[in-house]
Amino acid sequence: MAEQQPPFDVIIPPGQERVYQSWHFAPAVRTGNTLYVSGVIGLGQDGKVPEDPAEEFTNAFAQLAGTLDAAGASLADVVELTTFHVDMSETLGAFVAAKDAVISEPYPAWTAIGCTELAVPGGRAEVKATAVIAG
Repeated sequence: MAEQQPPFDVIIPPGQERVYQSWHFAPAVRTGNTLYVSGVIGLGQDGKVPEDPAEEFTNAFAQLAGTLDAAGASLADVVELTTFHVDMSETLGAFVAAKDAVISEPYPAWTAIGCTELAVPGGRAEVKATAVIAG
């Protein structure tokens, strides 16, 4: 019996192959014109969480943009954001500034959730997104 293909395409941006192989999750999956992007944390070039929360959040949106680009989408295609925050009251202002620097009207739906920790030690926020790709 032939192996059945999944009803979605796995998106693995260049440089994220190790994440897929080691952690066994796709950076994104596309089904039809909908793209589901896994949560990203804004690590620096050294693979560590930056000291500055603003830098971490800027990096997270840059990584999100790179994953969207690998799927043929952009931040303008995002229809929904879900974000997870450690110490939300302390860093939400810096997070909103980073978000507003790259996402413009029409704004996507957004849910911000406070939590006690993320998968990456020291991470302050994780961003996941859903995008709809025209065409």
